Amino acid sequence: MKISLPPTERPNRVYPPGTPSLHGLASVITGVVVVCGLYFGRAVLIPITLSVLLSFLLAPLVQMLRRFHMGQLPSIFIAVLFALASLLAVGALITAQLVQLAADLPQYQEAIEQKIETVQEKTVGRADSLMSRAAVALQRVSPPKPNPPRPTGRAARNAPAVPQPVEVHEPSPTPMQLAQRALSPAIAPIETTFIVLVVTIFILLQREDLRDRLISLFGSRDLHRTTTAINDAAVRLSRYFVAQLGVNLSAGGVIAIGLAIIGVPGALLFGVIAALLRFVPYIGIWIAAILAVFLAAAIQPQWTMAVYTLILFIVVDVVAGQIAEPLLYGHRSGLSPLAVVVAAIFWSWLWGPIGLVLSTPLTLCVVTLGRYADRLNFLTVLLGDQPALTPAQNFYQRLLADDPHEAIVQAERLLREMSLIDYYDKVALEGLKLARNDAMRGVLMPDQLQRINDALVDIVENLEIADGLPDRLARSEPADTASALLASASADLSERHDSHVSAHPQMRSEAAKTSVLCVPGRGSFDEVTTAIAVQLLGRQGLAPMMATHSGYRSARADEPSFKDAPIICIVSLDAPESPPYLRNMLRRTREWRPRATLVVGVGGAPEGGAEMGATGASHAAPTFRAMIEECLAASSLQHARHASHVGGAD
Repeated sequence: MKISLPPTERPNRVYPPGTPSLHGLASVITGVVVVCGLYFGRAVLIPITLSVLLSFLLAPLVQMLRRFHMGQLPSIFIAVLFALASLLAVGALITAQLVQLAADLPQYQEAIEQKIETVQEKTVGRADSLMSRAAVALQRVSPPKPNPPRPTGRAARNAPAVPQPVEVHEPSPTPMQLAQRALSPAIAPIETTFIVLVVTIFILLQREDLRDRLISLFGSRDLHRTTTAINDAAVRLSRYFVAQLGVNLSAGGVIAIGLAIIGVPGALLFGVIAALLRFVPYIGIWIAAILAVFLAAAIQPQWTMAVYTLILFIVVDVVAGQIAEPLLYGHRSGLSPLAVVVAAIFWSWLWGPIGLVLSTPLTLCVVTLGRYADRLNFLTVLLGDQPALTPAQNFYQRLLADDPHEAIVQAERLLREMSLIDYYDKVALEGLKLARNDAMRGVLMPDQLQRINDALVDIVENLEIADGLPDRLARSEPADTASALLASASADLSERHDSHVSAHPQMRSEAAKTSVLCVPGRGSFDEVTTAIAVQLLGRQGLAPMMATHSGYRSARADEPSFKDAPIICIVSLDAPESPPYLRNMLRRTREWRPRATLVVGVGGAPEGGAEMGATGASHAAPTFRAMIEECLAASSLQHARHASHVGGAD
């Protein structure tokens, strides 16, 4: 019998804490609330934001004045007065240029009308002629309409009278009204400037107190990390804003001088506009360029002034963007190009023209904060210019996407900055570990495993030794293999002979006589890992041989090629876990070849490293570099023993 409870008695469903759907809903609600707060509170937030950014710009000046043994309060007031004087000068300059441009426009009326007539003739005029021709053709086809009869007699007397125009004259404004009309547009900017300066003074005065409050708010449990993050972010942002302001002012000055030489009216105004809009990368300066080019094209009957103006903006943007900015703060601004465009649209929608100018600084502050705040790290991933994936993740992702060509292109790009062995250790090996983990979880199907292995073989073959590709192992910085070498009893002897191998090319020529047998494990990617080891060993002058896992087990020690190899490398990504099959493989190898040097890798130090090194017969090599160093040390040791044996016999 089914029992149903009334609605008031039904138990409530309790969701466990941390439900993803609830977290997602909470994040969406938080984002909507923040955006609404930014939009409806813009009258308060815009002055505060301007104050914070102005404090970043004035902080280096305050610190410089403090170095001259000036007090904190005098230094802050001098910096703020300097900022106020600069703002007043820029405002006066813009006002004077606007008044002058408005007064000079009647002089260019004839040229502007001529350009407008030319444009109309080329566009609207042709359309009017086509429409008139079509109307004439229609009139010829359609029958004429009879004219309506005019009213006469009584009907004419009863016709409505024509309305007479009426003019309304307002009284002339008083001097007070004229002053109010003239000053009302300037009241809001003056009020905002006053608020910004006052808030900036208090921010600079209480800078240390605000820092302590931020530390207490975001990370009082880890004072070292939080203090380092806040100081680093403040210094980086301050240097970036000061450098950006210097570049923008220089670019605006050059544009103003160039436009004045060309003869464009309002050259200083366009220089100021270009300097302000350059805070919006990629698109800001071109907004000013479009305005200047349109004005230059309108005031001159010819097009030479417009062409020269466009060339001036192109040259200034190329020099500032490709030479000045990389020298000052590198090629990267911290934001991706798409993030810059999206940020400009977003902040313009929220705060209008001021939001357009402040879009890049505001977004850069958010991205910098996301680098240190875990909850805001997604903003750094979405908006920052850092690669979203590490080279190893990108390597494996290209393999999953069945795109080995892109992986080869990535390898060629990385090989311009690192050696081949570093690429195999830091990129390919880490990517192979990711692939092995997915294979162990069973998410890779057999056909996908085969495609990945085929793609890996293609990549290794394309990175084979080619003419002109130098051997850079000796020039690369040696890896830290101390932990790996300590896993074996003969580590000291290996280190002693390793230095001789690197220093004397003779040892490298002698090492060419040493055979190295490379045996893969039975993992999904052990064969291609062994192929990489064979390639790297061959680059070092050794004579590597590659066997298969099943062939090595069946051949045992009676195979001549196996019997003659003094060094045996067991190459497997399973080495860190040291599975039973790998331990059995090492035990059988010791039984078959007790005098051979065993090197086990790669992927990390084996868990059974102490047990394997107890007999002094095996060495753990967590990386390809460590494996090569172990093999070279074993080779030099073999030659040293052979030389001492020959010398004793003589």
